[in-house]
Amino acid sequence: MKTIRAAAVQFEHAPGDKAANLAKVEYFVGEAAAQGVKLIAFPEMCITGYSHVRELEQQDVMALAEPVPDGASTQSLLRLSRQYEMTIGAGLIELAPDGRMYNAYPVAMPDGRWACHRKLHCFVHPDVGSGNEYTVFDIPHGVRVGVLICYDNNIGENVRINALMGADVLMAPHQTGGARSPSMGLIDPELWRKREEAPEAIKAEFRGRKGRKWLMNWLPARAHDNGLFYLFSNGVGMDGGEVRTGGAMILDTNGDILVETWKPQAEMVVAALDAALRERSQGQRWIKARRPDLYGLLVEPTGEEESIRKIKERYGEVPS
Repeated sequence: MKTIRAAAVQFEHAPGDKAANLAKVEYFVGEAAAQGVKLIAFPEMCITGYSHVRELEQQDVMALAEPVPDGASTQSLLRLSRQYEMTIGAGLIELAPDGRMYNAYPVAMPDGRWACHRKLHCFVHPDVGSGNEYTVFDIPHGVRVGVLICYDNNIGENVRINALMGADVLMAPHQTGGARSPSMGLIDPELWRKREEAPEAIKAEFRGRKGRKWLMNWLPARAHDNGLFYLFSNGVGMDGGEVRTGGAMILDTNGDILVETWKPQAEMVVAALDAALRERSQGQRWIKARRPDLYGLLVEPTGEEESIRKIKERYGEVPS
């Protein structure tokens, strides 16, 4: 791995307005280029919008979806990547050649290559399916990158497999915080609407159990245990009827936060990913001490497995 500068971005997307959202992406890419950034992560489905998709009919979701890489949005990412010599990831709904749709995260590289991760645990819409493959690849800047989208990161095995596949950095795009969930809880939208006149009220929610505190229960451990740099990007502001909590941050291979924001606004954080930290990380040493002969139970069904949509619906987190 080579030392590079990386960025994670939070912004409030416009539901269904791909042109407006891509304009925000382009703005932040330009800002990142001025700071020497070579790898930048934008949020989950930030190009198409996220929660509003739950209410759409199948044909409307299909109209919003695009092929990768030939669709206009991925082509825009590839253009920006070449222009700024930067690797860029941003989320959308992919329309696959077989007509299926996926919550996907194309990553554009300045040499014209691209990668695309399909969310492994997707529940945003019944007609948007889950992927079945991990996505780990080399970028032109001397770094090996993996991608896990939102809920994918909650499953520890997913992160460990990315590490075993050689990822130095994990791009972790999200639309989370302030969710109808037992571990978080909803935020009053009025606090977001009054964020400029009373900023401390919304910041307190962002820093509390509905936002940052929930992340701190698990996110640093993912980076620490696997010796990975983590680029956490997230939506901020209104997403459907919920308030996303932003909190864009970059964590190092020890699980320490290099840089973060809790501002109630679109924001970018930038940090250097020091290759020497990865070489010295405990997570990388622990991976070498593994005993795979003991781990057969990990791949044996327990009989308690359920689809992600059933799990979420049980807690009233998504519509049935």
